[in-house]
Amino acid sequence: QAHLAEFGGGLVQPGGSLRLSCEVSGITDNINVMSWYRQCPGKERELVASVFAVGVTKYADSVTGRFVISRDIAYNSAYLQMNSLKVEDTAVYYCNVVHRWDTQYWGQGTQVTVSS
Repeated sequence: QAHLAEFGGGLVQPGGSLRLSCEVSGITDNINVMSWYRQCPGKERELVASVFAVGVTKYADSVTGRFVISRDIAYNSAYLQMNSLKVEDTAVYYCNVVHRWDTQYWGQGTQVTVSS
């Protein structure tokens, strides 16, 4: 059973930056994909960015060029560097991992608020 812990959320002004961290415990291998999702009030959860075990990354159109996802295999962690933040980036951000291509785990979420 895996446990995901997210860190780094908070309040930031438009144009600012935040870095989210996700630490995975309980599983150490066969983590196929690590992703960040977000959910705004009244909306469905949406995929923000993913990094695959082979290093391939993909991003939602809304964050391409502003967000960067990375992964540290040695520390079983994933990161989301968020730059040029906009008010519409305000959401609860969730870390997600796919394990052995058949199991997903979620973190508890961290609030990101972009406001002046």
